[in-house]
Amino acid sequence: MKIFYDPSAIGKFVFPKTFWETSNNKILLTFDDGPNPATTPLILKTLDELKLVALFFVVGENAKKYSSLLKEIISSGNEIGNHTFNHTVISKLNKKELRGQIISTNEAVEEAAGRQLKYFRPPKGRINFGLQKILSEFEMHDVMWNLLTYDYKNDLNIVKFALRNYLKPDSIVVMHDNIKNKEIIESSIRFAVETAENKGLKFGEPSECLK
Repeated sequence: MKIFYDPSAIGKFVFPKTFWETSNNKILLTFDDGPNPATTPLILKTLDELKLVALFFVVGENAKKYSSLLKEIISSGNEIGNHTFNHTVISKLNKKELRGQIISTNEAVEEAAGRQLKYFRPPKGRINFGLQKILSEFEMHDVMWNLLTYDYKNDLNIVKFALRNYLKPDSIVVMHDNIKNKEIIESSIRFAVETAENKGLKFGEPSECLK
């Protein structure tokens, strides 16, 4: 099976209005699937130590279940995005179902933390042609990536290979706030910072990277 670390070459052609890379040549670090009590505190601690700000794409049902962790993500200065309510692959949904997933997650986050969401990422990167029109109804934007680290395979060597070979000035990097990568997530974040420093690259905040 061929591994695609950077899907943006084709993606930018098919979905040109989607964020596939940053707009300021800085690196944006993103985390999918949380909040998760096994990994979120560790990620936040590591980000704080390294003075990094990230964009967390949260699953709505997790946001409801772990509302205190959601608030901690926000109070730490990080940004929140919508990752559907129950991690549903949106290519299998009709328009009504997709709206429901977006609305339910937005409401869960607003109820738990008083935060209105403006970013959306489809689970597993399965995008469809009706998404942007629906997101425009909510004044939201879809954010994909140009560097998938495959950290969910729980193999630090794979993450290191991805970062060494594909980290570049405009990278949107995907990692996961998920039990699958608990053993390597801290090392993965630290290696991303080390690699960026070796390449002379800088990290940015969501608000400046996604314009």
